[in-house]
Amino acid sequence: MIGYVCKYAPAKVLEVFDKDAVRIDPKIRTDTAESLVHPNMCSFMKAVLEEVLENNIDELVLTNCCDSMRRLYDVLKGKLQFLYMLDLPVKVNNTSNKIFYDEICSLISAYERYSGKEFDMDKFTELLKNHKEKSLPDAELIAVFGARLRPDVIDNIQKRSNIKVQNLTCTATDKYIKLKNLEDQDPILHYAKTLLNSFPCMRMAEERPEFLKDIKIKGIIYNTIKFCDFYSYEYAALKNLDVPTLKIETDYTDTDSGQIKTRVDAFLESLGSRRITGVNKEGKYFAGVDSGSTSTNIVILDNNKNIVSYSIVPTGAMAIDSAKKAYEIALKRAGLEKEDIANVVSTGYGRVGIPFADKQVTEITCHGKGAFYFDKDIRTIIDIGGQDSKVIRLDNEGNVVDFVMNDKCSAGTGKFLEVMARTLEVPIDEMAEVITDSGENIKITSMCTVFAESEVISLIAQNKDKKDIIHALNKAVASKGVVLLDRVGRKGKYMMTGGVAKNKGVVSEIENKIEDKIRIPTEPQIIGALGAAILALGD
Repeated sequence: MIGYVCKYAPAKVLEVFDKDAVRIDPKIRTDTAESLVHPNMCSFMKAVLEEVLENNIDELVLTNCCDSMRRLYDVLKGKLQFLYMLDLPVKVNNTSNKIFYDEICSLISAYERYSGKEFDMDKFTELLKNHKEKSLPDAELIAVFGARLRPDVIDNIQKRSNIKVQNLTCTATDKYIKLKNLEDQDPILHYAKTLLNSFPCMRMAEERPEFLKDIKIKGIIYNTIKFCDFYSYEYAALKNLDVPTLKIETDYTDTDSGQIKTRVDAFLESLGSRRITGVNKEGKYFAGVDSGSTSTNIVILDNNKNIVSYSIVPTGAMAIDSAKKAYEIALKRAGLEKEDIANVVSTGYGRVGIPFADKQVTEITCHGKGAFYFDKDIRTIIDIGGQDSKVIRLDNEGNVVDFVMNDKCSAGTGKFLEVMARTLEVPIDEMAEVITDSGENIKITSMCTVFAESEVISLIAQNKDKKDIIHALNKAVASKGVVLLDRVGRKGKYMMTGGVAKNKGVVSEIENKIEDKIRIPTEPQIIGALGAAILALGD
């Protein structure tokens, strides 16, 4: 086989030499590659390098589409039997068509010298004629843009969507390349033109806006990769299209992780495009289960939307055991049996592992439903839980219209405060009562939990007052929350949910920063479970 990476690579040319031209979509980690390139290099480049070395791929065609691919060429030079770098034009016109034609001809000559085989033009022409074309769907679709996602990840998104999900990332697929009217044309020049005029990647920035006008896009999932600067610019431009857009960031090793699934599912739910299995059953009582990273919460409603009972238990090593325990407690408090519950909806990171749930819905949607239940004027929810934080924007009907999440780092979450409470040897409940700012104005400069803990230890060594340190920590958490808030825009009325909503100091600091009051429910930890119960009822 001969491998290639870019969708502009002339795979049909390579097939003429009786080679299987295989696009490299790596699925392995980058242990070896990390020792060969700088840590800040694109994770996809490192994954391709690892794939080539791990699987002994000895023939590879690259394009100079970005600096990372150039560095990949540098690293592999001399290690493979055949390695070729195509010079890819950045514009599409008659001149660039001729330049790319010359590049393909140079590749053919190079492979002829390497293999000792002669390029068969008749065979190439026949391959072009037999190419099976496929048109983009005319119906509404979810478009996946940006950096490439593995085919299995695209397939998983499609399984969770009730409308077509179209891969329009920088790889897309050669099935949409239209090869027609070969008569009286140089087949290689025709092929070069066709490749350059296919769906343009980010590098062909001038062509993309025109192309998008012909597609019926209901929503955009935009994938970016760390240390790749191209895509953030295009993402900013696409935000002006007035099309709902979700931005995700991956490193190509975790592109189908729980966090990414939560974001994608919540986005599909906000568009009304998520495929949710299960049938609502009629009955008198309905339950919602929020299986979170720190606590598992259950709410039981009657068919008039009255809260009959709820329970909160710590999430232990086994999420399913915590869910069963919380369910038993809630049932006991309500004086009910399992058979009395008509429908159960689960939410939270552990939602898919709840065996007694009839449906699974993301916590984004459930928090929206729960908050709107308490106050129809709520437009913005600030949810700070044990391991993540999120800000959710609602419309006048209580539907989610936008959201942002911090789920990659424990900075600014309940876990951050727990670590600091342990370091200070202060009960977490005591920390929650500190709201004074009359002491020394200390600033925590790092939001990383590990580095911030070192700062706190240093402050303790300086005999700083614990209340002043706690006040500084509360301000740091509040700042992190407001940064998320500003990404969706400030719009009252506000509600805060999650365990950190019980921390008066953090709430007070957020109110000071946004200059507005925040509503705190009587039990802010159950809002997600409440929303799940409302959905179980059929709302």
